[in-house]
Amino acid sequence: MHTLPKATLALNRLGRGFITEKHVSALKIIRRGLVHAEPEDDFSKNEVYDVIISGGGMVGSAMACSLGMDPNLMGKKILLLEAGNKKVMDKVPEMYSTRVSSISPGSATLLSGIGAWEHITKMRYKPYKRMQVWDACSDALITFDKENLLDEMAYIVENDVAVAALTKQLDSLSDNVRVKYRSRVVKYTWPMPHHAADSVPWVQVTLANGETLQAKLLIGADGPNSMVRQELGIPTVKWNYDQSAVVAVLHLLEPTENNVAWQRFLPTGPIAMLPLSDTLSSLVWSTSHQLAEELLEMDEERFVDAINSAFWNNENQSELIDTAGSLFRGALAAIMPSTGSPRQLPPSVAGVGPKSRVMFPLGMGHASEYIRHRVALIGDAAHRVHPLAGQGANLGFGDVACLTQLLSQAAFNGKDLGAIQHLLEYETERQRHNLPMMAAVDLMKRLYSTNSAPVVLLRTFGLQATNMIPTLKEQIMAFASK
Repeated sequence: MHTLPKATLALNRLGRGFITEKHVSALKIIRRGLVHAEPEDDFSKNEVYDVIISGGGMVGSAMACSLGMDPNLMGKKILLLEAGNKKVMDKVPEMYSTRVSSISPGSATLLSGIGAWEHITKMRYKPYKRMQVWDACSDALITFDKENLLDEMAYIVENDVAVAALTKQLDSLSDNVRVKYRSRVVKYTWPMPHHAADSVPWVQVTLANGETLQAKLLIGADGPNSMVRQELGIPTVKWNYDQSAVVAVLHLLEPTENNVAWQRFLPTGPIAMLPLSDTLSSLVWSTSHQLAEELLEMDEERFVDAINSAFWNNENQSELIDTAGSLFRGALAAIMPSTGSPRQLPPSVAGVGPKSRVMFPLGMGHASEYIRHRVALIGDAAHRVHPLAGQGANLGFGDVACLTQLLSQAAFNGKDLGAIQHLLEYETERQRHNLPMMAAVDLMKRLYSTNSAPVVLLRTFGLQATNMIPTLKEQIMAFASK
């Protein structure tokens, strides 16, 4: 627990300046590379794009679609550089993918607005209406759900399905959005803040095939190991959690409506089961590297037993904690009108999809700056979070929505898309949202990574109190749904 103050303070220091500023100071604009207005001259030796998005995937592809469909950006030249092959899905694969994302209502609204959600719903997705989170060291739980369960809380979408839907939408935007698949960037050349006679005013992008492109605005969507961020020299606060996530496709013991997402906090890390269909769920088990490797090596029967035990076993509970929690819950029930949401039992697992077990290391990362002159970072290139809250993709889609809005307004006002003023607005707005979310996720991870009795008692009381206050739960859901 001694690392918690350092981690939290590091995040706070990074965000303090952005969260408290109402207006961008002149000094900050100069420091980050303000440049005089550029003439709209043509560069005969190299092609110039208004926007180049470096990195595809879900977030980069969504950025390209969002810009390509904005009416104020019609006529702008937009290029998406995708390192992988074109993701075409003529029919949905019979086997479910192990890499899935929990898509919030806010992200679904964005995807709907850019025409991708319709493609997703025609392929494969699973809405869920409730999420139950509970502690393995006590009987405390919290249930998040929509009033009367009429609305979906979120949607589980396979990453491959989302990318295929976005790719299909990009095909319909070929008039103003160009996509280069299997394109690998080998060098970026940055414009100087104040031009020397022989310098170039735009960002230059050199590809592995020798092609050189130029961009008035470069958007880095190239993941947690972003080459854009590294070559710019943007400082990044990051640390590893000494954990790996094991993911797999699970076969349930019997068919069920399966509209609940389950998460249990074990002393070694959280285990989550997310609905895929009436008979299938997706496993995300965050645990120590050693246990993760053991889980991968287990035969199917032992692996299934380990999952069921992780969800059902009460060996980490103590009579003292249970008694204290029961007394506290009774006191809350006496003074609060709500009794909280009822406890449900998770489904039992019967099998595992063939070759579906995969593990990957977990960590946290946050770029101290999201922007530089003519450059903006989005998605994992700017921030990386623990999967326990399922917010990784949603934070990226939030970046897309915010940056699109500001670039649209800049184009409407006839401004340079790469100008530092509106890019700083993007950075300020997104860090105000992302930093509190990241700090909360990091705090939750650390708070539940111990079975120390005082800490267990503290979080038991906190979880029970939160579950008894509907307005507080609604505020938490509203913030996570943006």
